[in-house]
Amino acid sequence: MNALELVDDMVFEPLDFELPRELEASEPPEARGLARDEVRMMVSNSDGRIEHRSFRDLPGLLSPGDLVVINTSGTMNAAISAERGDGTPTELRLSTKLPAGLWTVELRRKFEGDTEPFFGAESGEEISLAGGGKATLLAPYAGIERGVRLWVASLELPATLDEYLGHHGEPIRYGYVKEGWPIHYYQTVYATEAGSAEMPSAGRAFTPELITRLVAKGVHVAPLVLHTGVASLEDDEPPYEEYFRVPQETARLVNSARDAGKRVLAVGTTVARAMESVADESGTIHPGEGWTDVVITPERGIWAVEAMLTGLHEPRSSHLSMLEAMASRDTLEAAYREALREGYLWHEFGDLHLLKASGDRHRVSGNASAMLGDESEAAPFVESVP
Repeated sequence: MNALELVDDMVFEPLDFELPRELEASEPPEARGLARDEVRMMVSNSDGRIEHRSFRDLPGLLSPGDLVVINTSGTMNAAISAERGDGTPTELRLSTKLPAGLWTVELRRKFEGDTEPFFGAESGEEISLAGGGKATLLAPYAGIERGVRLWVASLELPATLDEYLGHHGEPIRYGYVKEGWPIHYYQTVYATEAGSAEMPSAGRAFTPELITRLVAKGVHVAPLVLHTGVASLEDDEPPYEEYFRVPQETARLVNSARDAGKRVLAVGTTVARAMESVADESGTIHPGEGWTDVVITPERGIWAVEAMLTGLHEPRSSHLSMLEAMASRDTLEAAYREALREGYLWHEFGDLHLLKASGDRHRVSGNASAMLGDESEAAPFVESVP
């Protein structure tokens, strides 16, 4: 049973709130006169305290031997201008590469400089793509019951995928981003292999200089890969299956850090999902590769992640259920009230949130030192339980 088929068996009540349009980041920080690492960072401590920092403060919140886990998946130019058989202007968005050269894709109807999901396609329909390409819709993506938005499709392209997307693709963007920005604005500085439809944006603020400061302090950095699909989930849609890879050395570093009482920081919900996909109920990480259908909710629990760096997520986003699995509902509500009050910016070009696990959702074992940011005195290590 995959993640989409589980939707009717799980309770999703993610945080709901009103997001003012002026808090939707409409351009990269660089266009606002900031460096990547000058975005704001709200810190939700495990004791309920909220601090307001700059992301440049991150090295000061970590200690020698701590571990930062990053997602090195690179962002594709996944949005392609297209046309249906009746001439309707359309945008086709590549979501996830499947076995046998197939893709899950999303069709978006174009209007007045924006797009919206299109639900009226049919199996067998051929979509003309820019530059002489073609996509054939084969079947609805499994488990979609609220109207068909995602399709399994085959592609016929006049060049290799990388060459074709380099000439005819653009980064996926939504209506709150008013101007098209080149692909390098949608890449993390440590991306090593293209594969994500949308940027794993929690890591965008890292710069080579900040990583150098971390390494110089003795903080370790470990990579994994999770290729993200399209993020424009409809209300109450769970995350889709995504390809991931956790190398053996990364698993070893995570487990060693935890055993030594050091701090492990997951950079983004993508890293958390990959880690949870190869974690046992003790929180031990195992190397692994494949397709994850893990859906992290408070009902499921979270076993391997005690601290996460993430962006600010839209109302009712499934990512909020993941965050609530790590922290209490009260902590999450307080943080988002504070973010709204203080004018933090949302989405991929926005500000960041450093969230630490709350004690009421975890079992304490007294074999380690202070949790992230609590440098003044030792505190029990927090070990997750289901």
